[in-house]
Amino acid sequence: MADVVAGKPRHKAAYALPTLFTAGNIFLGYLSIVRTIQAVAIYSSDQAAATAHLEVAAKTIGFGFILDGLDGRIARMTNTTSEFGKELDSLADIISFGIAPAILAYVWGVQFVGGSLGAVPLDQLQRAGKFVSFLFLVCGAARLARFNIQKPSTQQNPGAADKKYFVGLPIPAAAGVVASVVYAAGSTPLTSTMWSAAWLGLLASLAFLMVSTLRYWSFKELNMMKSRSPFMMIGMCVVIYAIWNWSQKLLLVMSVTYMLSGVTMRVFGLVRRVLRPSKAEIQVG
Repeated sequence: MADVVAGKPRHKAAYALPTLFTAGNIFLGYLSIVRTIQAVAIYSSDQAAATAHLEVAAKTIGFGFILDGLDGRIARMTNTTSEFGKELDSLADIISFGIAPAILAYVWGVQFVGGSLGAVPLDQLQRAGKFVSFLFLVCGAARLARFNIQKPSTQQNPGAADKKYFVGLPIPAAAGVVASVVYAAGSTPLTSTMWSAAWLGLLASLAFLMVSTLRYWSFKELNMMKSRSPFMMIGMCVVIYAIWNWSQKLLLVMSVTYMLSGVTMRVFGLVRRVLRPSKAEIQVG
């Protein structure tokens, strides 16, 4: 049995632990894509079964979000971080939080829109849906590439060095919004032109937020190894209980709140700058 040397783990097999979580994330992304395709194949003959497939597709993206958060933390806890692990994690993210939600977003929000809409407007809507879904995917890929080349110092809020922030909406959070909306809507595909257009507007907004310079809390200062107060433990139990019983509404509120948090911080920052007195005004006063 090898001893711990320079912070390295006792067993080389420990490197496989975070990789297993990453592989699980890839599998969930793959499963989401498969279930979405199955929903398209049987929608005309069995809409209830198609809706069930879309629900699973949305849930697997959510479970992938959990595994994505665990693999990095486990790697840091076990001192098994590596360049291979980082690259594999990025590839997993583009599958589970890029391709899978982009396909789900198009199928759920555009594929089955019809009704009284004419052939030409319907064709234009579907073209717009394909473009916006692809825009979501390519912006997510750009977001991952930018994150991989950023230095840690560029991800810190200049005014609070102890709090780390992501630059731009993380792609797992953007995928979480897509999955939570589909799940909260009962996974029943949209058939209304108005709601489909609103859905494409949301997808375009998510794409913009991912490549923006807005700052989002990374939660990296939360150390699971530290002892927690009784109030913290009670709060965690309440959140888990609420998600278990009201998962559709609560997950939607949580994902949308995080999506809007970057915009809110930017607006508050701009307002603070406007209201803050200048140096010349201070000297005159």
